[in-house]
This record gives sequence, structure tokens and C-alpha cells, in this order.
Amino acid sequence: MEARDRIAKRAAEYFKPGDVVNLGIGIPSLCCDYAADGVMFHTENGLIGVGEVAKGIYATESFSNATAMRFLPVIGASVFDSSDSFGLVRSGRLAATVLGALQVAENGDLANWASPGRLFGMGGAMDLVNGARKTIIAMELTTRKGEPKILKECSFPLTGKQCVDHIVTEQCVIDVTSDGLMLVEILEGLTPEDIQRQIEPRLLVSDELVVMKA
Repeated sequence: MEARDRIAKRAAEYFKPGDVVNLGIGIPSLCCDYAADGVMFHTENGLIGVGEVAKGIYATESFSNATAMRFLPVIGASVFDSSDSFGLVRSGRLAATVLGALQVAENGDLANWASPGRLFGMGGAMDLVNGARKTIIAMELTTRKGEPKILKECSFPLTGKQCVDHIVTEQCVIDVTSDGLMLVEILEGLTPEDIQRQIEPRLLVSDELVVMKA
């Protein structure tokens, strides 16, 4: 399994039937391929029940998510105004949001919308990380240049403060706890020291550390 799919599959293990979950672009969007039956996906422009990507004559502007991706709604989908959608987000009714990240700090701060020379627009992420009951980051552990993305402090503009609960990468799973970053799963063949070399903060290792499924 490719690294991106491994990340998405592991992140989807946090969902359970009946959950309403919002997925960000990139790796997070792959989670729908691995979620349990009964998990419903939300798009902040106003729908619960996002299904598979629509193709050919089935692709219509009537069913496009917040990134303009056209999809097929699942049976039982509900459509509503975007203001109602953000009311749902802000009221804490989303079980989780899964987002990518440019940087995550050891205290759970998240930066995922702007970096020097690149400005993407925050979109609904600020509301999602503050409104969803759980924020899961699905990302590769380091940048393409091998630079740390998990830092002592974020240097990029923040999306949210102390909002991240879990960080799922292709090499490990890290929980954000009141004591610090806790390594809870690791890919077979790697050691905690391997992970520590790729992040800035001191890493705690769970007494129940398990091998991450490949």
C-alpha cells in the first residue's frame, strides 16, 4: 500500500458508524475509501452524505464539495444552506475533521493554510478545528526536503491553537497529550529514535506502543 493510502486508512480507524466527519483536501480526502459503513461525510458548503467522485454524465455542479470536486451523494444525504452547515460545525456536531498540515506544534497548534510565498486561503479550517470534537492531522512526517513538520512552535500563520488531537503519518501515529507528544504506533522496522530524529520536540513513547499496519 502506498504511503498516502496507508495514512488515510489509519486515520479512518478513528471513525465509527453514525459519525459525521469532514475531510480536507489531499490525503484526508482518501479516508472515505477506508471508512466503516455508516460514516457520513460532510462538506462545509452544505451537505452531509458525500459519496464517491462523480464521473462523466454523473458529474454535476449541483453536487460539488468545498473544493469544487463533483461527487455522488449517498442514499440519505441531506442538503442545506452553507450558513446552516457552519452552524453545525460550530455547534460541535461533527465527530471529527481530518486535515493536512504544513506545521504542527508540540502543544497542538496547527498551521495549514499559508507559508512564505504561498497563500492558499484558510477557508473553513478555522471553524472546523475549533468546532469538530476531534481534529486528526493526516500528513507525511516531513517536507519533501526532509525538514520537520512537527515543531516546538509553528512559524507559519496559525489555523488554530491547541486544536490537534492525533497526527497520522506514513511512519507513525502521535497523540497530542497534556504531557507532550506521545508516540503510540510505529511502522515496522523503525524505532522511536528514527522518529525523534525527524521532529523537533521531545517525543514521549507509549508503554503500549504498537506496530502500525502496513
